[in-house]
Amino acid sequence: MRIALINENSQAAKNSLIEATLKKVVEPMGHTVDNYGMYAADDEAQLTYVQCGLLASILLTSGAADYVVTGCGTGEGAMLACNSFPGVICGHLVDPSDGFMFAQINDGNCVALPFAKDFGWGAELKLEMIFQQLFGFGHGNGYPKERVVPEQRNKKILDGVKAVTYRTLPEILEDLDPDFVRATLAGAKFKDLFFASCKDEIIAEAVKKFC
Repeated sequence: MRIALINENSQAAKNSLIEATLKKVVEPMGHTVDNYGMYAADDEAQLTYVQCGLLASILLTSGAADYVVTGCGTGEGAMLACNSFPGVICGHLVDPSDGFMFAQINDGNCVALPFAKDFGWGAELKLEMIFQQLFGFGHGNGYPKERVVPEQRNKKILDGVKAVTYRTLPEILEDLDPDFVRATLAGAKFKDLFFASCKDEIIAEAVKKFC
């Protein structure tokens, strides 16, 4: 699995800590982490949590990433923004049990975490445990186990609803403020990471217009 890490501007100073913790947990599982930044609070390319949502959608719908880890101060704004775009099912995680249950019950492809609220002493240990529960036991296996059939059925229903209620990403990119889109894609490593992993040529061409 290719996991993308995205940080918005208010919590960008924690990017290296989050990346190190995520890699510590998931790389031994065979997963790859691509860090799309922000890398520091004073990065030239600044991302709001709304732009994190757009970037998550671009990465997931194009196949450049299989999963996105993002967040903001409380995690709420990033979760709302991610779920505003097509191809994203984002959960809000605050503790390890959230990670396990979101993976097993909801089987989403994106999580938003609070990187300021209750992020104090031992925060990296809590993150480590969340990532272990999120990525360490597979996805969509049901919780409790006897609920697996209706939970998987509900996930398919949600996927079908989202496919109908959202326009395609290239259409959305055309109608968004172009400066907003360009700023979203202005990260120092975006082009190298994205175009090396993108699996959808139509989305790649739509993105190239803004890079």
